[in-house]
Amino acid sequence: MKEAKFYTKKEKNAVECHLCPHHCLLNPGNLGLCHVRKNENEKLYSLSYGNLVAKNPDPIEKKPLFHFYPGSLSYSIATAGCNLHCKHCQNADISQAKPEEIFSKYTEPEDIIQDAIRTGCSSIAYTYTEPTIYYEYAYDIAKLAHKNGLKNVFVTNGYIEKEPLEEITPYLDAANIDLKSMNEEFYKKICGAHLQPVLDRIQDYHDLGIWIELTTLLIPGYNDSKKELNDISRFIAGIDPEIPWHVTGFHPTYKLTDARTTTASDLEQAAKIGMDQGLQYVYQGNLGSGEDTICPSCGRTLIKRNIFQVSFNMIKNSACPHCETLIKGIGMG
Repeated sequence: MKEAKFYTKKEKNAVECHLCPHHCLLNPGNLGLCHVRKNENEKLYSLSYGNLVAKNPDPIEKKPLFHFYPGSLSYSIATAGCNLHCKHCQNADISQAKPEEIFSKYTEPEDIIQDAIRTGCSSIAYTYTEPTIYYEYAYDIAKLAHKNGLKNVFVTNGYIEKEPLEEITPYLDAANIDLKSMNEEFYKKICGAHLQPVLDRIQDYHDLGIWIELTTLLIPGYNDSKKELNDISRFIAGIDPEIPWHVTGFHPTYKLTDARTTTASDLEQAAKIGMDQGLQYVYQGNLGSGEDTICPSCGRTLIKRNIFQVSFNMIKNSACPHCETLIKGIGMG
């Protein structure tokens, strides 16, 4: 175990965690809602530090990040646990598990860096589960990654407090943040969380200068109404219309099996709503179309993608070679 950051001691030997908006109050021996932070002898400890349950080189497009070094590889890692309990989680076998319930292998931060370099990756992606809950491990790896010329990427639900986000900002280059809904009841009933902290952190990520892209998994009958899609699009455009928005397809899984599978036409409708609200880059993910980067000025295809693979990238000096419009992003070409 490693002592955790961001907690205070309370009465009767309790501790209060300040890593995420849950602010779990833990009596001695108790775990937080994430299952990986424990009060042991009046100190808060991380049970997930170093205990990898997944590691794999992935295309950066799989995160999905389309405007961050397109075509590169990102060394993707995860530990067990999550601070949300989404009924539709596609990685529930690891995200909803306690550390002792799943096989893990202790891995030092230095070994992560060496594997990333050996496999030709340009970045480390903290993904599959929620990086917030293994913050101390992610922080140590991220700091070491920068020393070795690697970038760092969070794939996150955005459920983190501002102070820990600010502390890791010097080492965090990009994030894909889930905006699961614009409905408080959805977050409460489906995810076991609240909406407003996610909205606040999205704004903070942007204001802190971290490159962000947002993802909404469209669940028919739950978060795909025209009103909700308009609300999401307006929220994103209000921060920056050049933030890429990924609308992706749902299939029944885990504890949410009463909704139908998302269709390509569902994604097309959502993408049209986003564009009508002024978003410059809207992507239709994981159904095999709508993944190309199009110049918002002249309409030319600048990056062609096929199932997370880049076929060609025409961007030169971060701009469209045809009309010289700046294409927002990092390492675009």
